[in-house]
Amino acid sequence: MRPEIERAVALLRRGELVAFPTETVYGLGADAANPAAVARIFAAKGRPADHPLIVHLPAAEHLARWARGIPAEAEQLAAAFWPGPLTLILKRQPQVPNAVTGGQDTVGLRVPSHPLALELLAAFDGGVAAPSANRFGRISPTTAAHVREELGERVPLVLDGGACPVGIESTILDLSRGVPVLLRPGAISAADIARVLGSAPETVAPHAEAPRVSGSLDAHYAPRTPLQLVSSDGLLFALRNALVAGERVAVLAPTAQAIGHDLVTWKQSPAEPAGFAHELYASLRELDALGCARLLVQQPPAGENWLAVNDRLRRAAAGSGEDDET
Repeated sequence: MRPEIERAVALLRRGELVAFPTETVYGLGADAANPAAVARIFAAKGRPADHPLIVHLPAAEHLARWARGIPAEAEQLAAAFWPGPLTLILKRQPQVPNAVTGGQDTVGLRVPSHPLALELLAAFDGGVAAPSANRFGRISPTTAAHVREELGERVPLVLDGGACPVGIESTILDLSRGVPVLLRPGAISAADIARVLGSAPETVAPHAEAPRVSGSLDAHYAPRTPLQLVSSDGLLFALRNALVAGERVAVLAPTAQAIGHDLVTWKQSPAEPAGFAHELYASLRELDALGCARLLVQQPPAGENWLAVNDRLRRAAAGSGEDDET
């Protein structure tokens, strides 16, 4: 066992926190079977105690340790997409701590595909509860440096696995109520799921009766700089208005820089959804650090391929411009 993995496993078994990379974002991990260890996650993030966590498993064979009444659909999807960015919501086993589930009768489970995460989980041989390794509601980290900047000494160890290849959080699918329901879009789309199950999952209205899950709040993934989503036609208009007011402005748009001005920092975003998702959080962090008065983001296209990116941007806009205590 590599020294850094050995140290990480020792910390987890002592009830300490370890940040580690997944293919989606960096997670802030603790032994999911240890309520006191899980409580450290909430304290480090400033996360509400009723907000459930996702448990990361070393392999699909561990599923029955955490979930009961596992439907055939779960086994089909695990075979198709695990390891990978799909979280399944299932009925929990009685021994799963309330601290993990937010007091609900369901638990979120997934097997990540990042090799360093899999190495850690296999060595630990158990479930690791791990939300994104950032202050609650803020931009998720996609590099080890982001974690250190965000949480500092709150985390005894950060395993560095480079930049996360997907860059946004996992798809969350509820299988706890008899009908598959998509609760959070991600890299695995409804069409991908339909190809396995034979029909597309339902989608849930914002206030429908569904399990609470990670990343489902209206305001999330947010920079401190007020973020405004604008259409391609409205971008230059919004930018000129800000400049007339003498505001420093950051822009994230798929076009090359359209206005050269001392008060404008322009960052070009990828024009296709996977690339945009991969760079999204790093771009938002970079532009947020400039201390501008406003962050203008050109609204990506509609359509299923852009659903997850648009979901994250909508929530980021709703929560931007607020301090950590809100």
